[in-house]
Amino acid sequence: MDIPSAIHTLTDSANTLFLLIGAVMVLAMHAGFAFLEVGTVRHKNQVNALVKIMTDFGISAIAYFFIGYYIAYGNHFFSSATALTENQGYELVKFFFLLTFAAAIPAIVSGGIAERARFYPMLIASGLVVAFLYPFFEGLIWNGNHGFQAWLESSFGAPFHDFAGSVVVHGVGGWIALAAVLLLGARHGRYRHGKVVAFAPSNIPFLGLGAWILTVGWFGFNVMSAQTLDGISGLVAVNSLMAMVGGTIVAMVVGRKDPGFIHNGPLAGLVAVCAGSDLMHPIGALVTGGVAGAIFVYLFEWAQNRIEQLDDVLGVWPLHGVCGLWGGVAAGIFGQASLGGLGGVSLMSQLVGSLAGMVIAFVGGLVIYGIVRQVAGLRLSQEEEFNGADVSIHRIGATSME
Repeated sequence: MDIPSAIHTLTDSANTLFLLIGAVMVLAMHAGFAFLEVGTVRHKNQVNALVKIMTDFGISAIAYFFIGYYIAYGNHFFSSATALTENQGYELVKFFFLLTFAAAIPAIVSGGIAERARFYPMLIASGLVVAFLYPFFEGLIWNGNHGFQAWLESSFGAPFHDFAGSVVVHGVGGWIALAAVLLLGARHGRYRHGKVVAFAPSNIPFLGLGAWILTVGWFGFNVMSAQTLDGISGLVAVNSLMAMVGGTIVAMVVGRKDPGFIHNGPLAGLVAVCAGSDLMHPIGALVTGGVAGAIFVYLFEWAQNRIEQLDDVLGVWPLHGVCGLWGGVAAGIFGQASLGGLGGVSLMSQLVGSLAGMVIAFVGGLVIYGIVRQVAGLRLSQEEEFNGADVSIHRIGATSME
């Protein structure tokens, strides 16, 4: 092998390993989704929370492999293994990495619909979301499909910028979850005489564990979104750190030291910084994360206390949906060179792109979950819900009663 060929092979190998590490880190985040939900739901629904995250990932992998990845990027895997292993199999690992993002959508939805959703109908809906709805918007933004990005650039001077998925992943997941939550309705007994009844989290240590797993994995989510070693930037890592810290501190203050808010605060900050983590100054990232922490606390309390149909168990709509939209807009604000950012971003494009993600996700969510509700039904019966999803669906509890 001559020297140029050896260098090319080494570069491909390094990029493949780099992205594989990112894929594994984001895969590990799904354990974070699981334990965040396990710790938040009541004890009689803990097994169901764990099972949903695992099986949703399996269904997502099949849906994305055969349909979704092609819709988003025009690539498929119906070729020989010889062709698939070109460039050290980089394209395969890229699929793996992007799959972990796609599978985050059902994991986000899972937290909103917890404790009262039927099992197989929700799996079917997850498959449809990952096969068709999410890849449509993903391809629109990250692959330039259908001319949307070109139109934004010609109209406002820059395309929509979403480096690691504030809107493409989190915003879309949160607004799809809102549609599912509204179609399901509130848990029985959640509201009495117009007032919310507190359903206390079953296990704060599990909730905290889930938040920490997500927080650590998020640095793979953001930093490895560069997808190649020559694109890696320490700015992304430090901006992620500062946004995480900002979300934590603000959620602690406005959430009055509530452990649920404190552990979701860093997640709110990290959701918001994804879009502009490669552009912002670290101080801008700190402000972005702090605002997201406040958004989560105030919107979660407002939604729980004021809208009976919006029984969003983990608060995934404010955390991912609204903080994701804020992240898209924040990239257009703090990414500006005048505010210490790297520039090359348009606030109008960020506004339009963020709103487009919201509308596509919410309307698409209403269509998919609405069809599944009509065909198969979404909710457990009142008796099944009272007994808990663990016994009603899986015939086993989280712990032995002995």
